[in-house]
This record gives sequence, structure tokens and C-alpha cells, in this order.
Amino acid sequence: MNEMLNPNDIVSATFWLMSLAMAGATAFFFFEQRRVADRFKLCLAVMGAVTLISGIHYFHLREVWAATGSVSTVFRFVDWQLTAPMQCVLFSLLLGSIAAVPQALFWRLLTASAVMVAAAYLGAAGYMSPTLGFLVSVAGGLYVLGEIYLGEASKINARSENAAVQSAFNALRLIATIGWAVYPLGYFMEYLGGGVDPASLNVIYNLADFLNKITFGLIIHRAAVRDSAR
Repeated sequence: MNEMLNPNDIVSATFWLMSLAMAGATAFFFFEQRRVADRFKLCLAVMGAVTLISGIHYFHLREVWAATGSVSTVFRFVDWQLTAPMQCVLFSLLLGSIAAVPQALFWRLLTASAVMVAAAYLGAAGYMSPTLGFLVSVAGGLYVLGEIYLGEASKINARSENAAVQSAFNALRLIATIGWAVYPLGYFMEYLGGGVDPASLNVIYNLADFLNKITFGLIIHRAAVRDSAR
């Protein structure tokens, strides 16, 4: 595509911002594996893969926006279907760096998060009722929250007595509760609540991804560096 982004367009600016931010974060997470203990390297590698996938996707989305002036939410599910499950299993991987974690926990988080995103995509793309897609997606999200607040993941974290990892786990849990709520709220407003301004929704999603992916990874990085130094 030869179209150029309009520098005076705030939506264009956020697509550029996220393209560059994801690329920079990817390099950071991969290079920073050298600074942390071996037990944390997998966490940073997975987080680097998350931002790499998102970065590639954002370079594509900004071209779509430049060419058409519109980016459908359905485009974003290509990214979310991969990155959301990867981030959910990071709760298990982070705990696994300092404690014994049952393999079943990994698979429960992976399955629930994959269902969460897939159901929302099927509803948004018209393969099932938008209402049913929303309800199934919310159920998957609530299962993940139940696991990290009340379930086995939460109990392992409480028993770990590792201040750095406990602090990181609690911060990630907060992002998963508040930051990730942007996506089902956006879905509800767009497909069930009568619609929403596409430009505003794209800005919100773009900025939310900064918090929900890059900040998510930086929290893991900080915990890994702190505990490795100790």
C-alpha cells in the first residue's frame, strides 16, 4: 500500500505509536533474557512473542487504516486469538518459575482464554449470535479471573512467599481485571449496544493494548530482574 498516514489524525497517530512500541518492546524482552535467571527466561520469551505478533499485526492494521480510513474489530481477533491465551498462561509460567505448578493449570488457563476469544470472534463475524458469542466469551473470561483470584493459581501465589513474584502476580491480575475489561465492553457497545464511533473505538483499543501487553510484560520483567538479583 502506498497510502500515507495523516499525521494530524489521532487514530493514525495511535496506530503508528503502537507499531513502534510493540517493535521496541519485542527487542527489549528478548534482549533482557540475558539479565535474568534461567527460570524466568521462558516468561520473557513468551512475552516477546506476544509483542512480536502484535507488532506485525499493528503494521498491517495501520496500512489498512491509511488505505480505507477504517479498521474493523474483526481484524483484531487474528492478534487476540494468539496473544490472549499466551498472556493467560503466563500466570502459570510465572508461578512455575518459583514453585511447583500442576500442568493442568496451564491447560485450564489456555483453554478458557482460547474459548473466550474464539466465541467473541464467532459472534463479531456473524458465525453465531452476537449475544451468544458475548455470553460464552464472558464466561471464559470469568473462569480465568476465578482461577487467578480464587483458584489454584491464587493459592500457589499466596504460598510462594516470593515478594517479587507475588507483587507481579497481583499487578498482572489487576490488569486482567480492569485493563482487559475494555475488550468485552467494546464488543458489547459495538455489537449489542447500538454501535459506537469506529475511530474512537480504535483509539481506545490501541491504547488499551499498550497497557494490557507492554505494561503486562514490563511487570514480569521487573519481577524477574528483582528476584534474579536477590
